[in-house]
This record gives sequence, structure tokens and C-alpha cells, in this order.
Amino acid sequence: MIISTELKSHFLRLYQIAFSDDNFDVLEMQMLYKFAEERGLTKEQLNEILLNPSHDSTIPETLELRVEYLYDLAFMIWADGEVTDDEYITLKKYCKKFEFLDENITELADFLLKSAKEGISKEEIIRDINS
Repeated sequence: MIISTELKSHFLRLYQIAFSDDNFDVLEMQMLYKFAEERGLTKEQLNEILLNPSHDSTIPETLELRVEYLYDLAFMIWADGEVTDDEYITLKKYCKKFEFLDENITELADFLLKSAKEGISKEEIIRDINS
């Protein structure tokens, strides 16, 4: 299986958000492997992405995929049960990088974090964003 630059970029962002609070929790690592499994990646493939990061970075093309990837980041932030200022700032930075309008970024980040805390499914989030 050839892993796209977009997917590699996503896992590197997840890894970065896990480290943004200076406390890489075992639950965050488990979540990384869970996300990899959901996307058909083996542990070895994920390890390769994390240990040999590519400096090519891309953002998802579709709104749905952008929201899905940002939602993964929100889930990763909640993995250790708390949201630090650094994690919140990092999530907002990625919302901006994913080309959401500046005036919507705080509201989007808050919505994603609240939804992740409540355990709402990705499908439901994407439906909400599209409606």
C-alpha cells in the first residue's frame, strides 16, 4: 500500500499535537495506532512515518476530509483528559492552515473540542458542518 503525502502529513500533525503539551501520554500513543488501523495502516507503517518524517506537507482537498482530520486532532487533545493552552493554540493553527476563515477558527476549534469530549461520531460532525 502506497501511503499518500496527505495521510503522512495527518499522522505527523497528530504526533505533533500529542507532544504540544510536553506530556506524551500512553493513551495518546494508543490513539495514534487506533487512527492508523482505521485507515488501513500497520503499526510498522505508522512507525516508519513517525521515525522518518517527510518534510512535504499537504492539506486535505475536501471540506469533509479537513473536518475529519481536525476532529482526529481534537480527539488526540482529549486523550489525556485535558486541553492545555498549547494544544488549543495548535488546533487553531491547523484550522487556519486548513484554510478556514479567520473569523470562524475559534468557533470551529471550540466545536470540535466540545464534540470530541462528548464522543460524537465523525460522521455526525461532518453532517453538522455540511448543514
